[in-house]
Amino acid sequence: MGAQMDSWDAERADRAVAVLKAVADPSRYRLLWALGGAELPVSALAEILGAHVAATSQHLAKLRAAGLVDSRREGTRIFYRAAHPGVRGLLEEASVVALAVSPDATAATAPAPAAEAAPARATRRARAPRPVTD
Repeated sequence: MGAQMDSWDAERADRAVAVLKAVADPSRYRLLWALGGAELPVSALAEILGAHVAATSQHLAKLRAAGLVDSRREGTRIFYRAAHPGVRGLLEEASVVALAVSPDATAATAPAPAAEAAPARATRRARAPRPVTD
């Protein structure tokens, strides 16, 4: 157990938090998802986001600073790719955890809302199976 705890020293924890912060933006998440399977130029990434090239470049700079993307220049174009094959796995795991902890996933175990609170929500929860309690 001691060796496992030693592997999560302060520096490693800080680095992990920096990676999570870099991904903690919907546009950057989408960029990384696209780059997990292909090398793409900024113009194509901007099109995927529906954003200007300048805004896309700023997101890519943050991802590069976090070590999540690499780039290469070919003439006047810059191509980006995921810096590590584990990037796609990180995004997939985040998606799985997000689904597991979403309010809809826990509706069956959450207490029923008060009668005067949001009737549409109360109706949706009423259809969900409720746990048996003593």
